Amino acid sequence: MNSPNNPTPHFPSQIQERETQEEEELALLLKRYLSKNDQILVQKTQMGGREAYIGSVTLEWFASSVRFASHLPLFHHKINPETDNVEIDAETIDEIQQRPLDWSRQAPLAQYLAVSKSHKFPPVLVVINQPWVDNSTAEEWDVNGRAIKSVTDFMPLDKDGEIGLLDLSQEIAIFALDGQHRLMGVQGLMELIKTGKLQRYKKDKKPLDVFVKVEDLRQLYKVDSVYLQNLAKERIGIEFISAVVAGETREEARRRVRSIFVHVNLMAVSLSKGQLAQLDEDDGFSIVARKIAVTHPLLKDKKERNPRVNWNSATVTAKSTVLTTLQALKDMSVRYLDYKFTNWKSSDQKNLIPMRPEDNELEEGIAEFSQLFNYLASLPSYQRMEEGIETPKLRRFSFEKDGGEGNMLFRPIGQIALVQALGILVFRKHFSLEDIFTKLRHYDTVGGFSGMEYPKSLWYGVLYDPYKKKVLVSGRDLASKLLIYILGGINDDFERAELRRELAINRHVGAGQSMGFEGKFVKPREVGLPEVL
Repeated sequence: MNSPNNPTPHFPSQIQERETQEEEELALLLKRYLSKNDQILVQKTQMGGREAYIGSVTLEWFASSVRFASHLPLFHHKINPETDNVEIDAETIDEIQQRPLDWSRQAPLAQYLAVSKSHKFPPVLVVINQPWVDNSTAEEWDVNGRAIKSVTDFMPLDKDGEIGLLDLSQEIAIFALDGQHRLMGVQGLMELIKTGKLQRYKKDKKPLDVFVKVEDLRQLYKVDSVYLQNLAKERIGIEFISAVVAGETREEARRRVRSIFVHVNLMAVSLSKGQLAQLDEDDGFSIVARKIAVTHPLLKDKKERNPRVNWNSATVTAKSTVLTTLQALKDMSVRYLDYKFTNWKSSDQKNLIPMRPEDNELEEGIAEFSQLFNYLASLPSYQRMEEGIETPKLRRFSFEKDGGEGNMLFRPIGQIALVQALGILVFRKHFSLEDIFTKLRHYDTVGGFSGMEYPKSLWYGVLYDPYKKKVLVSGRDLASKLLIYILGGINDDFERAELRRELAINRHVGAGQSMGFEGKFVKPREVGLPEVL
């Protein structure tokens, strides 16, 4: 029995004290090692029979310590010093290990990091190289040209050899294998922080006469200097692989590194414009388009009918049962609401990317766009869908299989042209939607939007190419102008004359002639404009 002077030990308390002591010892140990600039704490991984090391580094370190993959010594004599890209020729075609750098992306990426509070770059994949790799007589190669050691120097800190320190001493060079544009963006951010401005470039690094400036960011996005300075200390994930591992020849190592790069990029499938519109939470126009697509009666999914919105593709085939695409809705949102919400798009003058609008603005934008679609749904052509007529019948040209009405309202480009015209009329010329759609309903009733493939149609040669017998996407702006005209939005005689000239050019058939509305060849000056509705 324990006496009062000799109580039973309080084991939980002792365990906690021991754990605290061990944590402090570990912290001191790590501090001693990590205070050195030439070591980084990593975890060793293994996949495909090869080791890699995962850790994190500050953005500042990443920008200053990692180079583009094209700078590998293998390419030094073939580097374009202006673009940092490898010059492709007979000698290097089998050695290219990365895509060409697109320098037009640097400023947007840097600005994204600077102004988006929820910014995030995924981890980068880098290659560690040492000078001996490119010296065939170095002692690290055996008589058969195989490496007797790996480029990476890893010192394990645990008994299983999974956690440890990776040597990144001065003679080691590091190259971005996957993530060169992230590197470019971070380097741009560092330049922006240090100099207060960042030069914008074309794809090939030819400078543009514009800059992203900290002062502009401060005014438009309320970004302060302290916040920008702290960004340099943020950390990005990084995975290291060896340029050469023990037992490899230099050629085998090069092929392995190239194979990794190719497969990393093959797996990274680019998002379509429609998919980007689905996911974009910063672009106000995309947000409005998504909301309308799932809530408006004309567009939202209903059990008793086919889906009316293609969420991925930017096009609609002749036989497709959808009405439009999410990308088209996004384009319509831009062309209608941009005149009212001018701050939703980036300033061309300041070359800045847009930020998510305030919730009250988004609600107002959704209300405006929803009202527009209420009116669009009242058009006789769209009313016919409610009667059970499927969109292919209304969309297809008369000469296509099973025939159709060739109605421009069932082509995304026609929808965009119409809404673009309505945006100008409503927000710039202050027409009322009620008056506009009174005219449009009559125009639709008499077939104004149908029969695009016939010369009598205003859209022949504008939205329909009579030679290739397909939709003419390039005619969107002219179609929009013509819609503004027939709705009474062009009163200036010079503007009307110019519009008539453009129409005659688009109906040109050669030999100084154009296609008249009666289906006969006429002189271009004889192509007139239809009457205003």
